[in-house]
Amino acid sequence: MPENEDQTAPPAPATSEKFGTFLGVYTPSVLTILGLIMYLRFGWVVGNVGLPLTVLIVLLASSVTLITALSASAIATNMRVGVGGEYYMVAHSLGLEFGGAIGIPLYLCRTLSITFYSYGLAESIVNLLPAGWGPGTERTVQIVAALTVVSITAVAGKSAGLALRLQIPIMAAVGLSLVALLIGVATGEQRAPELVATYRTAPASFWFVFAVFFPAVTGFTAGIGLSGDLENPRHSIPRGTLAAVGTGAAIYLLIPILLSVTGRIDVAELAQPGLLAWTGVAFLGAWLVYPGMWGAILSSGFGSALGGPRVLQALAKDGLAPAFLARISSTGQPVIATWASAAIALAAVALGGLDAVARFVTILFLTLYVAINLSAAAERWGGDPSFRPTIHVPWLVSLAGSLAAVIVMFLISPVACIVAIGLELVLYGYLRQRALQRRWGDAWAGVWMSLARLALLRLKEHRDDPRNWRPNILVFVGDPEKRIGLVRIANWFSQGRGIVTAAQLIEGDLTRDELDVHGLRREMDRALAEDGLVAFGEVNVVPDFEGGVVSAAQANGIAGLQSNTVLAGWPKKAGRLTAWLRIMRALSRVHKSTLITRLNWVHEPGQQRRIVIWWGGLENNGDMMLLLAHLLKLNPEWSDAQIVVRSIARSDEERDFQEKGLQALLEEVRIQADAHVITQPESQSIAEVIHAQSAGASLVFLGMQDPPPGTEEDYAGRLEKLASGLPTTVFVRNAGEFAGRLI
Repeated sequence: MPENEDQTAPPAPATSEKFGTFLGVYTPSVLTILGLIMYLRFGWVVGNVGLPLTVLIVLLASSVTLITALSASAIATNMRVGVGGEYYMVAHSLGLEFGGAIGIPLYLCRTLSITFYSYGLAESIVNLLPAGWGPGTERTVQIVAALTVVSITAVAGKSAGLALRLQIPIMAAVGLSLVALLIGVATGEQRAPELVATYRTAPASFWFVFAVFFPAVTGFTAGIGLSGDLENPRHSIPRGTLAAVGTGAAIYLLIPILLSVTGRIDVAELAQPGLLAWTGVAFLGAWLVYPGMWGAILSSGFGSALGGPRVLQALAKDGLAPAFLARISSTGQPVIATWASAAIALAAVALGGLDAVARFVTILFLTLYVAINLSAAAERWGGDPSFRPTIHVPWLVSLAGSLAAVIVMFLISPVACIVAIGLELVLYGYLRQRALQRRWGDAWAGVWMSLARLALLRLKEHRDDPRNWRPNILVFVGDPEKRIGLVRIANWFSQGRGIVTAAQLIEGDLTRDELDVHGLRREMDRALAEDGLVAFGEVNVVPDFEGGVVSAAQANGIAGLQSNTVLAGWPKKAGRLTAWLRIMRALSRVHKSTLITRLNWVHEPGQQRRIVIWWGGLENNGDMMLLLAHLLKLNPEWSDAQIVVRSIARSDEERDFQEKGLQALLEEVRIQADAHVITQPESQSIAEVIHAQSAGASLVFLGMQDPPPGTEEDYAGRLEKLASGLPTTVFVRNAGEFAGRLI
């Protein structure tokens, strides 16, 4: 197998404790969902709109969070998510400017949430104290809230593991309160559920009740916020997040049924905001309900105290906050960022009641959902070959999730919605302007110049990044009509993601010969259009073949749209394959890959297509062969094709080792393929094994190496022997930017 450090090397050891799916993602996420609003507002919702509309509210709200969770999961399975959670995913999908515009409000949201949850805990505790106890109710609430902020921060700053393990008994308390509610309903009298909306204590508006309830389903990103502390974020984030969303939805569908059929309290009492709907129904009442509610509040506080500082740490790493905030302790905790967040949360305690702030925080969280869904939609719609998530979400679904989040923002508060969006647009404009000025001078001058020029400059900036690699293929065709099959296979490889140029070479001298280059190019364009192929026609007049190919390949394209791959057909002229091998060596030196293709279609109608890749483990060709096979399978004509990666081992022990390595690589690069390693029989040569095992294939990929000068003719003979009798075969020499590190 070729070396592939970016994809297969284990991550560097970390001093901080790493967590799995249950403790690191599922637990904080599900406990943040099952929070304060579940206890204080569920009975109010049922008592005002009845059971059918309550179920509809739960389904609508859960649909928004489910789509967002799917979008976040798709992004997470396509990248190694670092510290910063949602900010990291948005910044690495839509860019630093967009990520910063979301990340800064996200950090403030999580920090102010610590204050909000601390206030909720303090108010519920103080309400249970004897009247007149302490220096005054409002002052007492502030003191208890401040002590709660300090306590939560101390635990979170000391150890993420301690904060997460404390959530196990909290989960038990929440679960016990749910069981108490179930027992209370089962052991008491029942009544028929109310099926129509009465709006006893709420304005006569379905959407008003929906807006009050919606924050109950938020908070599922608490586990995503701990991405930097997860052992395997790509594995844990989708599983833990989707499981938490599913658990929350199931419980939220059960609770209104229980509350609507119990006869322990009447509908008028049910419609009152507060804990009466739970304490009046649940077994042992307040003795089990209050610990569950307090545990839910504390869990949400821990999630904010862990997630907020890590967003600040990521912002500092990216230069969007002071660098000292990125420092970590010997145990891997962002201690400075944690206590800086605590200082902001304590300052917010002095504001007193935080109802308005809580509404604004909810809306800022919803803008985050908009950004996550847009990131997933943009990645899917953009069609980068590097976007190969293991969870597939249609871009229209993600876009619908963004629009739904915007609608909910307006329903909660049109004014707060406009203010939040305006704040993020200002941040985006500032960060974008600063970034453009740093790169090429005045930002606005660059914007108001040609859009095409701006696009090319942007593309030039990213053209050497392996993640942005796209197959820009230059196809050399002698006779365009006879070689149209080469252009077709190049189109399959580009799959609408890259640019295909069909180039015809004419040996001659423009200073001496009368050549109608323009007419030849028109004729080429006509031939391409008749076959429905999307490609640019190009005619080059060159003094000699070999030098002409190299010159044309180097000159092809503009700015960031130069060709990175040269495709040629199997030559018929004697000695021409030897010439192509010399050309290939020259192209490798300018980092252009070479594909030499021998067309021999043997596919039978109705037979499943099979793409066979022969993995030799040399020259890093396997990376490109896998990617080309993946791109080929994206075409409708090849959608049912099976990709098989084959390799040859000298012994059974070597076969087992290679097979495990190939299986691990395929899982890491997220390309569906079967791995099969064959032990070479003593009676067969490698060429004979390849011929025997390629029988019935639709297309075969084989790697090439640059032959040393003077050995081209001998290597050409070996390739001729290898290609003889095979179906359509693509010989690959990978010399591109991502050689050795599959994107």
